Amino acid sequence: MARFADLQGFEHPSFTPLRLRDVDDNDHEFHFRSLLLGDRLSLEAFELAGDDEAAGYRFQILGQADSEPFALLGQLIQKIMRALSMKHLQADAGRLQIADMTVRGRVEWNGDEGASQPCVIIDGRRIEWNDFGAMLLAFEGWPFRLEMLDPSDEA
Repeated sequence: MARFADLQGFEHPSFTPLRLRDVDDNDHEFHFRSLLLGDRLSLEAFELAGDDEAAGYRFQILGQADSEPFALLGQLIQKIMRALSMKHLQADAGRLQIADMTVRGRVEWNGDEGASQPCVIIDGRRIEWNDFGAMLLAFEGWPFRLEMLDPSDEA
């Protein structure tokens, strides 16, 4: 891709995994990868969450292909730290509930070939669609806004 984008000497940056703590003092280890997308460089951070490929935090930042990779990494780490400083779910009587008026997360395939419902990842945790719907029942009758964002945008 670097040749097609006319970038001389482009090399994918390599970063060591990074461990960060969330607001509840839990550790999260992030791994990094870079992708050259034409004239853009995508730097991605992802958390390995056991056998479930969908679970765990994921973040992306886009820059120009000739951007300084360490500057992009710094921006990405700031984005991760902002997300880890918030919790959108809380346990109440043994069940997860929406902690406040806003929920941030991402939509994922639930892993079932025949399924017609996704799952959502909130606070790095996999939540089945029906369970998320049950959480929303606390807001029955309330108006809401659902906005889909580019993976590189901040929710």
